[in-house]
Amino acid sequence: MFQKFFKIDWILTLAVLLLLGISLAVLYSISMAAQSQEFLGVFWRQAIFVLIGIVVLIIFSTSSYQTLKFHSTTGYFLTLLILLGVLIFGRTIRGTAGWIGVGTFHIQPVEIAKLSLVIFLASFISQKKMELEETGRLIASLILSGIMIFLVIRQPDFGSAMVLIGIWLGMTLVSGISRKKIIIMLLLGLSVSFGGWFKLQPYQKDRVLNLIHPEKIDPRGAGYNVIQSMIAVGSGGIVGKGIGHGSQSQLNFLPEKHTDFIFASIAEELGLFGSLLVISLYLLIFYRMRVIALSAPDNFSYLVVVGIMSMFFVQILENIGMNIGIMPVTGIPLPLLSYGGSSLLVVLASIGILNNIHSHQESVVRGEEY
Repeated sequence: MFQKFFKIDWILTLAVLLLLGISLAVLYSISMAAQSQEFLGVFWRQAIFVLIGIVVLIIFSTSSYQTLKFHSTTGYFLTLLILLGVLIFGRTIRGTAGWIGVGTFHIQPVEIAKLSLVIFLASFISQKKMELEETGRLIASLILSGIMIFLVIRQPDFGSAMVLIGIWLGMTLVSGISRKKIIIMLLLGLSVSFGGWFKLQPYQKDRVLNLIHPEKIDPRGAGYNVIQSMIAVGSGGIVGKGIGHGSQSQLNFLPEKHTDFIFASIAEELGLFGSLLVISLYLLIFYRMRVIALSAPDNFSYLVVVGIMSMFFVQILENIGMNIGIMPVTGIPLPLLSYGGSSLLVVLASIGILNNIHSHQESVVRGEEY
């Protein structure tokens, strides 16, 4: 076990640990400024999630990723069952019935669904490539992904639905299917999306419309979050106000500063340098993912890496985008930085899978048995 652990991608892992350190530093700053006892526990709960997540990372780094392939179909249907259960028994938090649990312990199954879809699609595409012709494979993967996406939209959680769509699109683009057919499918999807605009709730329409002029449409309502986030990002300057000295985050002007808008908190307290450090660490992670993908020992592992890259990319784009006012507010967490156990554990499990694929490739090169 320990021999396998020492073969992991240490550059990737160290970048992940640095982001976790930044997250804990900012969450500690926010927690110390909070007045409520409940919020004071955010830092300590996240610290516990980090410790558990590191154990999860080690487990997935040392367990063969091929096991995931064998159980991918079971995992897919189990995930659908859980998502269906969430719609019936789930707890509604911030307008989304996406939580399930007992007492104070709650998990968000949609986070698990993201990784479950990656593994299922990787297995499905790699196995069906020779059995189904191109169009059949495209339609089948879209329908199977669409079922999961539909259940997530019903919560409603459009941000996570966009992540699932991004996963399907990213993995489909590299699966050998012609781009012409993918473009046709996307155009059909956009047509459906325009029709679905009329079924959105008023607050969901406001989030989209606030992209244009948040200060004019509803500055004290739907546009408030975005305006305060942009103020926080801009007020940080080059070097920031320092940990514990961000006025927007410390004085509670910035809503959801530990989850949706943690990037704004980082930008305010650590400034442009801190923001660029975070973005640079993400770019380093993407670079290492690309290296792992290019040296992946088989098609399944290659598709898994692409799926995880797509999952990371869409979440980072959505979260940072809504922090700077170029994307609608969707409630998507920023990987490795936002507070939340469900998201963090799934992200660290994903990093563990990447490490395992990397170490397996190392073993193949050296002629060792894995």
